[in-house]
Amino acid sequence: MKNSFRKKPLALLIEELKSEHRLNRVLGPVALTSLGIGAIIGTGIFVLIGVAAHDKAGPAVTLSFALAGMACIFAALCYAEFASMVPVAGSAYTYAYATLGELFAWIIGWDLILEYGVASATVAHGWSHYFQDFIGIFGLHIPKLFTTAPFDFDPSTGVMSITGSLFDLPAVVIAALVTVVLVKGIRESAGFNAGMVIVKVAIVLLVIVLGAMYVNPSNWQPFAPFGFSGLSMFGHTIIGETGSEGAPVGVLAGAAMIFFAYIGFDSISTHAEEAKNPHRDVPFALISSLLICTVLYIAVAAVITGMVPYNQINIDAPVSNAFKQVGIGWAQFIVSLGAITGITSVLLVMMLSQPRIFLAMARDGLLPKSFFGAVHEKFRTPWKSTILTGFFVALLGAALPLRLLAELVNIGTLFAFVIVCTAVLIMRKTHPEAERPFRAPLVPLVPVLGILTCLVLMFSLPAENWLRLIVWLGIGLLIYIFYGRRHSVLNNPEQ
Repeated sequence: MKNSFRKKPLALLIEELKSEHRLNRVLGPVALTSLGIGAIIGTGIFVLIGVAAHDKAGPAVTLSFALAGMACIFAALCYAEFASMVPVAGSAYTYAYATLGELFAWIIGWDLILEYGVASATVAHGWSHYFQDFIGIFGLHIPKLFTTAPFDFDPSTGVMSITGSLFDLPAVVIAALVTVVLVKGIRESAGFNAGMVIVKVAIVLLVIVLGAMYVNPSNWQPFAPFGFSGLSMFGHTIIGETGSEGAPVGVLAGAAMIFFAYIGFDSISTHAEEAKNPHRDVPFALISSLLICTVLYIAVAAVITGMVPYNQINIDAPVSNAFKQVGIGWAQFIVSLGAITGITSVLLVMMLSQPRIFLAMARDGLLPKSFFGAVHEKFRTPWKSTILTGFFVALLGAALPLRLLAELVNIGTLFAFVIVCTAVLIMRKTHPEAERPFRAPLVPLVPVLGILTCLVLMFSLPAENWLRLIVWLGIGLLIYIFYGRRHSVLNNPEQ
């Protein structure tokens, strides 16, 4: 057990940067910021706005976005400090290894696999439905046998149902196409993502400008029909009101739900090893992408709730339906195109990040290095783990009812944020002399606020999410005990 808490020396992390097996440094500040925006703007802005406004917060959903964004800002500042100190692949996993020890590093690495893997499968599943809606505008339809997963799950009743389909074909196709792009190279992946980011940001700005012309201020009254609180503990409301389904409602409850909209900005830190000037560019990209997306989220939320009364917002397609309700039907085409583009770039960045976590863990011996640590000689990408990631994303996206797993992404990401904020506090004490090209301001206040806000959002999630997280981490601990601990590089210095 003592060996399980050994830490990876900071000097060893820096020495690894000189290895011939490192990834290509080709990403500048614009490319990194585009990756962040590409990962963030997607499902949140096109779907979750409707659910949060209709069921949780009303027009005050703008405050929900601000609160969730604030929690992410605290975490982003801590991520930025670590990324500038140790610009290697691995993100929170690497930071935990240097500060909390090997066991905690494994836990957070396994947690990140859950975050990126399930998030990618969920996004692929969502992409399929948006794509089918889009081609439906032109009267085209995919045969029912290939439109969705073979069975579905209703969280409210706990009942499984047969859908009549064999598998979700569009989810398989998009996962395969993205995998090909990712194996080809980081430069191509970043360029492809940048093009999609330009398209979807332009469409989001169009939504804001055009929608603002149809805002009726009376729709913002009452501003907070569900209240400003909504704090719960393991699914039990302790401050605020409870909704019709027994779940808490209010601004805080809305923030816990739409936190999914911000997932992805931390993926920038997984690409620190591929940044041209990581000490400067990674912190810049982390903070700028998060600020840009927070402003866009709040603006879109204000416009949509101003165009349509919150209780008349369509939950499935809130943005396009809002324009339809005010008589601008042609906007459905534009918004659907933006949704498909936005969700594609989210999928690309999520699937781009997953293999980098595998790579970092394999380098440390915690996963088989011959497979997960393999870097393609020509493309300089972790190609084997990228193909494996694509296979499982396609499998999960095509065959499983992802509503059963999707909320796990929120709790897993929040857990990672708590670890990173804690690690900054520890590193400031244990390595005060270390070079920090970027320093998180107001330490210890900022990390402490990051820990507290993320814990509040974690406790606001239903209790079953905690149970699923514990089961997932339990599986991971078994793998660590029987493989990772024995093969760890720190346990075998000759490696």
